[in-house]
Amino acid sequence: MDSMQQVFKSFGLALVGTMHPRMLWLSLRPFLIVSILWGGLIWLTWTPALEMLSIFLTTSIFTSWIQDGLIWAGFENARAWIAPLFFVMLLIPLISISLLVFIAFTTVPTIVRLVTRQHAYKDLERKKGGGLFGSFIYTLWSALICLALVMLTLPVWWIPPLVAILPPLLWGWLTMRLMSYDVLAQHATAEERDTLLHRHRWPLLAMGIVSGMLGAVPTFFWATSALALVLFPIVSFVALWVYSLIFVFAALWFTHYLLDALKELRSDELDKSLNIEARVIDMELPYHG
Repeated sequence: MDSMQQVFKSFGLALVGTMHPRMLWLSLRPFLIVSILWGGLIWLTWTPALEMLSIFLTTSIFTSWIQDGLIWAGFENARAWIAPLFFVMLLIPLISISLLVFIAFTTVPTIVRLVTRQHAYKDLERKKGGGLFGSFIYTLWSALICLALVMLTLPVWWIPPLVAILPPLLWGWLTMRLMSYDVLAQHATAEERDTLLHRHRWPLLAMGIVSGMLGAVPTFFWATSALALVLFPIVSFVALWVYSLIFVFAALWFTHYLLDALKELRSDELDKSLNIEARVIDMELPYHG
């Protein structure tokens, strides 16, 4: 089976698996935990953060032009809502990245264990090429890189077409890195993992971008809707659960794809090994021609 066929097969399996009650619970658990943590943090910091941000936007030479431009364009009340909107725009990537990291670090191992109980993977040997510490470092480093890219590109998120393009690319890259490592951590050696990530890098990136595009739906509404600003806490909770469900789907998708790819890699290596042994035996046998 070629890579694209496997991508679509894994997509179908993940779509069906996401509707399982256990998977729905696995999407609710990180959503609830992250919502409580961020909800408490926002409740404690909302007023002082808005005051600081409002002062910064008004006095800074780098940002004062935004308010001046909005007022010049006819938005006389811009000063009243520009600071909350900026604050929401800053929170969106922070909350999204924290949710993805939480799911990758805590939920993906559970999903992998559930998937490997299926008949298709019951004989897949666990070679444990990655550990908890390695996963933590890899996750943290990937998240920091993504966060830096988000902060660098955040100003152009205000341009309507880019708000639907940049988030899928960034989330796709981060999803690919986190899911690929954590899915293979317990079953592949480090060499097998490197081989698979190199051999399947383009299908994996495409899967990550598709997952990012699905995640861009709540991002687009969250970042551009006036209703999202007015009802920020409620909209945030709904968007977070949608994010969580999409990330669980992505974890299932990557799990099915990479475990099948690992089986195929080991099967190919076994065939090569048997062919080499057969040639050696043929060379050692006496010729009675």
